[in-house]
Amino acid sequence: MRLREKILKVLKGYDHEKIKIATLGSHSALNILRGAKDEGFETICICRKGESAVYRNFGVANRIIEVEKFEELLRDDIQDFLRRENAILIPHGSFNAYIGKLDALEVPIFGNRKLMEYETSREKQREWLKKANVRIPKEFKSFEEIDRLCIVKYQGAKGGRGYFLVSSPQDFVRKAEKMIKNGLVSKKDLENAEIQEYVIGTNVYFSFFYSPVNDRIELIAIDRRYEHIDSIGRIPAEEQLKLSMEPTYTIIGNFPIVIRESLLSQAFETAERIVEVSKEIAYPGMVGAFCIETIFNEKAELIVFEISARIVAGTNVGIPSSPYSYILFGENMYMGRRIAREIRIAKEKGMLEELIY
Repeated sequence: MRLREKILKVLKGYDHEKIKIATLGSHSALNILRGAKDEGFETICICRKGESAVYRNFGVANRIIEVEKFEELLRDDIQDFLRRENAILIPHGSFNAYIGKLDALEVPIFGNRKLMEYETSREKQREWLKKANVRIPKEFKSFEEIDRLCIVKYQGAKGGRGYFLVSSPQDFVRKAEKMIKNGLVSKKDLENAEIQEYVIGTNVYFSFFYSPVNDRIELIAIDRRYEHIDSIGRIPAEEQLKLSMEPTYTIIGNFPIVIRESLLSQAFETAERIVEVSKEIAYPGMVGAFCIETIFNEKAELIVFEISARIVAGTNVGIPSSPYSYILFGENMYMGRRIAREIRIAKEKGMLEELIY
């Protein structure tokens, strides 16, 4: 039996009037769990020991399950418990970072777990973006090909940790050795790294929601990241020159932003192409939250450098609403609540199967 058939069989056995929302206690769990409660669902949080106080203090979890490590989500007893509780899992970045291959998780997941796997392979992401015919940065197959300013990235959801800029093959070798020595990356990470042209421009992260219930793409929020490299701006140029610094792109937080209205059409057009191609590469295609990570160059042209087929931490800045979600819904709306509302309406309309993989 195929995995999706197995998952839908599990869902069919659920009491749909007692569905609960569950997630890992990390990344955007506060967002997800608060949104579920706002839409009338009971919630379950699986968190590591020592971190449960966060979810108790915010009062967003009806049930907390403590584990030593997130990988324990794959334990038979925990999966059995979630199925008995009629739980639907909401994935976020920690599912890719800690759980890995999601095929071993035989609990209904909101969204498309196959598309989430594309996040762990930059080669697959590039294939997706090329099929969608969107503008992307040039890729270098080997560090020996570097002939311009580039950024070195790794596979999977690593929150920018260990990313660095290079401008030549010699520069790559020197900085790579330093990153390994400082414990920011492993040799294996570097062997599988992507070397991508560094596009100079303004980073903008668009958090969209594809609704099977409404058959539409919704813009929920826009943000940009607050990264380790941003701290350099607090050091005078004279002092920077005296220091031997190798700044990285570890993400510490996010800022909400509002962009020029005339630029939104590029974002929607790009999102539509990406969603359309998603149906071809991984049935049933995009479901729910997704993020298009972009740069606008000096000509205000949108360039896509990454996709996340799930909720991203940047949506946390949109609680209880962003300008875009408020314009669309006329009420407080944010990604965690938008996910829960889609589940609630789909349950009422008998459409839950269309949201689950």
